[in-house]
Amino acid sequence: MPSIRFATLDRIDPATLYRIVRLRIDVFVYEQGIICEPELDGRDLEPTTTLFWSEQDGDVLATLRVLFDGPALHIGRVTTAKHARGHGLAARLLEAVFEAVFEEFAQPIEISAQAYLEKWYERFGFRRTGPDYLEAGIDHVPMRRAGP
Repeated sequence: MPSIRFATLDRIDPATLYRIVRLRIDVFVYEQGIICEPELDGRDLEPTTTLFWSEQDGDVLATLRVLFDGPALHIGRVTTAKHARGHGLAARLLEAVFEAVFEEFAQPIEISAQAYLEKWYERFGFRRTGPDYLEAGIDHVPMRRAGP
């Protein structure tokens, strides 16, 4: 079974970080064709940004990041390797975020979800907070999950 891990950038070994970034580029740039926004946007370098990932046998299968943006946390860069989809890895990462973050912070969590995933995120308590919008040429919807 894949393990779930999380850490700030300064606590991730370089090989794992490479695999996380490679997965994000494979999915967002090569698979989804997002070339109008840089994948490496500098937010991973912020000292409080926390990366979560699922790995098995040294292979990063899924990842997301949590940004600490003022009164709310923000989940982004949620992705799963094509060969690992359909096994609940992204769901396990979200649950790990809720467990880890809510133990320390009582803040709501926001996400800019790709619109086709709105119902999926609703399963985790996220609710739409505004109209659909385009981000990087893909339909998105703003969503929020209340704090505990």
